[in-house]
Amino acid sequence: MSEQQNIKEILKQEYIKCATDPGHFMRKYCHIQHPQRGRVLFNLYPFQDKVLKLWKENPYSIVLKSRQLGISTLAAGYSLWLMTFYKDKNVLCIATKQETARNMVTKVKFMYDNLPSWLKVGADENNKLSLRLNNGSIIKATSAASDAGRSEAVSLLLIDEAAFIENIGEIWASAQQTLATGGGAIVLSTPYGTGNWFHQTWVRAEQGDNDFLPIKLPWFVHPERDEAWRKRQDDLLGDPRLAAQECNCDFNTSGDVVFYGEWIDFIKSTAIKDPMERRGADQNLWVWESADYTREYMVVADVARGDGKDFSAFHVIDIATNTQVAEYRGQMSPKEFGYMLVAIATEYNNALLVVENASIGWAALDAIIERGYRNLYHSPKSDHFTAESYLKIWEGDSNLTPGFTMSLKTRPLAVNKMREYIGDKSVIIQSKRLLEEMKVFVWKNGRPEAQPGYNDDLIMSFAIGMYLRDTSLKFQQQSLDMTRATLGSIKKNTYAGAYNPNNVANPYMMETKYGQETEIKLAPEGTTMLVSVFFVQPTQL
Repeated sequence: MSEQQNIKEILKQEYIKCATDPGHFMRKYCHIQHPQRGRVLFNLYPFQDKVLKLWKENPYSIVLKSRQLGISTLAAGYSLWLMTFYKDKNVLCIATKQETARNMVTKVKFMYDNLPSWLKVGADENNKLSLRLNNGSIIKATSAASDAGRSEAVSLLLIDEAAFIENIGEIWASAQQTLATGGGAIVLSTPYGTGNWFHQTWVRAEQGDNDFLPIKLPWFVHPERDEAWRKRQDDLLGDPRLAAQECNCDFNTSGDVVFYGEWIDFIKSTAIKDPMERRGADQNLWVWESADYTREYMVVADVARGDGKDFSAFHVIDIATNTQVAEYRGQMSPKEFGYMLVAIATEYNNALLVVENASIGWAALDAIIERGYRNLYHSPKSDHFTAESYLKIWEGDSNLTPGFTMSLKTRPLAVNKMREYIGDKSVIIQSKRLLEEMKVFVWKNGRPEAQPGYNDDLIMSFAIGMYLRDTSLKFQQQSLDMTRATLGSIKKNTYAGAYNPNNVANPYMMETKYGQETEIKLAPEGTTMLVSVFFVQPTQL
């Protein structure tokens, strides 16, 4: 055999080896741009080689990864291998922005440009957003749009940083039909909160409920990283939570979550339990503690139409212990919901009944007023909250409106108050339904709300309760304290006697005995507020 024939045979065997082993192809012939070393061969780490084999063996893979592991570069190399050794392969790369998706194509083009001539397939199109080879294979970059991948058959769909793409669910749905003809998908991302499409898909993949192979790559899979490196990330990123997101593949500490993962874990391990009773035809009224007529409660409600995706919800909260003792989440007409609220508030010792009065909430409030429920919360017609404005609630002021007014100002205040109570471990939440809503409640453009496709009805009603406990009810307690102080300073004899409406000095004095508690009528027309007053002996004044 001549030397030339020998070289051709060697190249033939090498070509076959590259065609069957993408790892060999990358290690020997693909160059990358290293941030410190410049142009170097892509010498795969063992974990990268293992991931590559998994991609080759499984058409659908979802990768939960730490930062800076070179997985996007690995995907670029795998795409070039697929395009080089197979005809008519259509690789589509999608990312949050076109610039990010273009980076993937740039990596593919750099590897392509540096291939030896005997491996390189000629290119018919080579620009910033695409590379088309004359064997019919192509890679294109596009930004996230709901119709991405809809118009053409896709052989390999690459989704980079999927957790950060808001409409990724729509993109996936539009690409499904084209992938069904024999294509595959590689979904890459660091975590970014729970409840989004990436998190849901990952969880289902772990449970074996979809076609994706879950591949988890935390920071320590990289052979050049140790504990000292991990500790430096906390300093470099400036936030341990962000470092946990970027390095530990931890969903619970990632994203713009309102309620931190450790808070949720604490509640789950210490307080969550099944209700002792489930009521109603739909079994959606959960009760953990029966009414105790020696205690005070509040019922806090959020009203929905009853025919959509939102739910009407309420909580019964023991005011003194700040314990959730009952909860409802279901769908019924606002009027029926109003009647139900009156029944539950009456059952729980004529509880303070708080109903959000936005839009459809008025239908429930009308039903409550129709039933004549007297302990209904009223809001000041202002966002300027003072003790005096809240005391007007108890004095029958006509400048008040029934229900709680949720505004641009009160919404974040209420949510932050709930966060404060949960962070301080000074509230007892017993409902797993509420806990599930907390997991997918995030900050979006500074506004706290549920992630798309989820509800926050239980959260918002509970947050109102926490807010009122720290405002209106606190001011009410201050009123009681002031009343005690005023009555204690009266420099006159107090005697046991009958209620006398003609007593100009004190027309609301009820019958009492020395050293015992009494009830003082504070508001006109029969509206009462219970006030515990201790009357001292006249000789002590």
